[in-house]
Amino acid sequence: MFTLEPYDYGAALRLERELGVSHVLAQILVRRGYDDPGAAQQLLHPDERHDPFAFADMEQAVSTIRAHIRNGSKIAVHGDYDADGVCATAVMVRALRSLGADPSWYLPSRSADGYGLAASTVNRLAAHGCKLLITVDCGITGRDEVALARAQGMDVIVTDHHQRRSDGSLPECTIIHPEVCGYPFTGLCGTAVAYKLAEALGAASVVADLELVALATVADLMPLRGENRTLVRAGLEQLAGTNRPGLRALMQVSSTDPSGLDASCLGFRLAPRINAAGRLGRADGALELLLTPETERAEEIAVELDRINGERRAIERQIEIEAEAQARELGERSFYVLAGRGWHAGVVGIVASQIVERFHRPAVLIALDARDEQAPARGSGRSIPGFDLLAALDSGSREILRYGGHRAAAGVTVDPSRIPALRAAMESYADHVLTPELLAPRESADAVASVGELSLALAEELLSLEPCGIGNPAPRLLVPSARVEAVQALSGGRHARFNVTLGGAVAAAVAFGCDGHVPGADGTAVDASFKLERNFWHGVVEPRLILRHAAPVSPLPITVLDAEVDDGRPDIEGEHPGSGYLAAVIGALTRPPEVELERTRELPDQDGRLERTLVDRRGQSPLVVLRDACAAVGAERTLVLCADVPRRREGLESTAGGCTAVSYTGAACADAALDRYLQVVALDPPATPRQRQLLHCGSGYTQLAWGVAELRFSQQIYEQEYSLRGSLTDLYRALRGSGQAAGTELEVLLRGDGRWPRGAELAARLIRVLTELELASFDAEGRRLQLVNGEPTKLECSTAYRLYTKINEDGQRFLSSSTPPQPS
Repeated sequence: MFTLEPYDYGAALRLERELGVSHVLAQILVRRGYDDPGAAQQLLHPDERHDPFAFADMEQAVSTIRAHIRNGSKIAVHGDYDADGVCATAVMVRALRSLGADPSWYLPSRSADGYGLAASTVNRLAAHGCKLLITVDCGITGRDEVALARAQGMDVIVTDHHQRRSDGSLPECTIIHPEVCGYPFTGLCGTAVAYKLAEALGAASVVADLELVALATVADLMPLRGENRTLVRAGLEQLAGTNRPGLRALMQVSSTDPSGLDASCLGFRLAPRINAAGRLGRADGALELLLTPETERAEEIAVELDRINGERRAIERQIEIEAEAQARELGERSFYVLAGRGWHAGVVGIVASQIVERFHRPAVLIALDARDEQAPARGSGRSIPGFDLLAALDSGSREILRYGGHRAAAGVTVDPSRIPALRAAMESYADHVLTPELLAPRESADAVASVGELSLALAEELLSLEPCGIGNPAPRLLVPSARVEAVQALSGGRHARFNVTLGGAVAAAVAFGCDGHVPGADGTAVDASFKLERNFWHGVVEPRLILRHAAPVSPLPITVLDAEVDDGRPDIEGEHPGSGYLAAVIGALTRPPEVELERTRELPDQDGRLERTLVDRRGQSPLVVLRDACAAVGAERTLVLCADVPRRREGLESTAGGCTAVSYTGAACADAALDRYLQVVALDPPATPRQRQLLHCGSGYTQLAWGVAELRFSQQIYEQEYSLRGSLTDLYRALRGSGQAAGTELEVLLRGDGRWPRGAELAARLIRVLTELELASFDAEGRRLQLVNGEPTKLECSTAYRLYTKINEDGQRFLSSSTPPQPS
């Protein structure tokens, strides 16, 4: 079952009104905590930027760098081998060049050097006469290495964003780090930190390098909130028209359309090719791609990176097969530590993410050296939401030679002989920390939407949420009780395309990696979540639905509020179905017919109770309106108003159960009960002024949800209840067969055998007319109906019949005024 978090419905209405957004977008914003129009506006139109001198050590860093440039010192930039480290190195090198320096750079080898600043690298730089060492995207844990560099006469500036050492100690040097330096926004990636230093230096390159900040922020899985949104959005706009030969070539080999760039393009097309160089070899080629001004050279490098990325995918697939087999052999664990000889250290991090996704457990994958069984092994770990991976590694640090990272991802170096002890330590920690809630995968959605709403206009509106990614995921839209049709396999059966339908609306969708199978293809109704995006195909832009998850609808019982509703179901286990039916008929007969006419009129002096806000959702899918109402306040606080509960019951339970349902007639008898419900959904239209007044009773919201089909249903119900000629004729003819009926036989006779069985109120009306016309007598005590006169009689001679006819005519006129707007 899908999880839909409750949300402030009133806040969503306020966003719709003040910001002019759709209800779908308003749901997403409020669920994500942006219930204030100002905060929502900031998210949709980000402009948060902070002064680079808000870093505590920024003035010192700028002063030191400028002094070394004036003195002509040798300056080295030490980066990292991933996309963030490569982009950060490019940003710092370009900034220093623009200021007149001629810096060198060093990107460590994942296999030879490992993560971060190494003593051997410091010694090498010192031997080459380096006087200023600037680290980017690393260094915050390199306390000893920085001390070594300073001992050899180097000034050191550390720019980083990773977590500090577990003992809290810092390198003794100038540090530019968002958290350490008290910067107002702590979510910057390493490239963004380097960019802030370049900005403080007044480097001319900073305008063009926003595109690298955007690429690195997405690649390094940083939260797309606050200042990151401003930086990434500006970087995406710049990247679309970039003059950088390397990025143009990279978009070409990855089939990335610059006109359709978004964060997913950065994360799934460009970044993997930059990362591939550092994963399988050295990252120098990726850095050269970003720095070269030559188009021909850029194209050569881009082709090579694309080839390496293809090789990476093949290696990744093989490791994935072996790692999954290991995990299944271990059985269910709270934390998976998996190791394989010959696994590539540069790829295990990707596979760790896949293991986490498949088993919903944190995991560390370790690559054992293929030749030397005693060589230190390197690995990568990934976490699940709510679990601090770095804290787990801290708890087992005695089993690890070296580690670093953050809550969601980390790298480790471990002695192969200590892997079993590390596995035991991680499992022990996870057993104590992971709760059942964290261990249960959750299929959540951000908003309920109808198929008719999933249009190109909505896809374009949702672009205002971009950039989407970590901290601001692409919205998932739930289509409840959808039908899947016309499934066709794609790409040799790996994927599938299909139609999704609801309420007569149809939309095209695609499912990736489904082996050609789509849940619901057998005709079963499914709750399905989708990502809605713009699809560019041969010059045409169209909406495209990408299936995220689908599950069969789980029927849930509803609570019936009508005191006298009887639909043939036993109320108590073992009790005869409908055993209270005749009692309800007799009860209805005790009320004079004028009471029913009185019920159609508005009640006076109701101003204090008519506080409920009406929201017109007519023209939308009634089912979607109901599911949205239940999601907003909980099904137990949602009431469905309908024309007839028994005939609506099965449909409600199979699509949106868990709520409470009441007929307009039942609500009119006990309208005080409406006060208990924050959401009232008028599934069918009211047929009288009194029923219309019920829409306003109490506090909260009433959503008008009926469409043409619901209007026709109400008209048919009212016709059956009050236009009695046909029902009287059927009952009279059935009674003539035996002349009388009593007990169970009478109940069957009164219910009728039509498509819609008669309710107790209708049966009472029929008996009243027959007895008024002296065609039959009714013995309430003996529960017996008997014919007493067979002479033809005009129905209009009955006062009750004429009153019921008037009620029907008035109701039909009233219903005709309830015609809903047509869907746009």
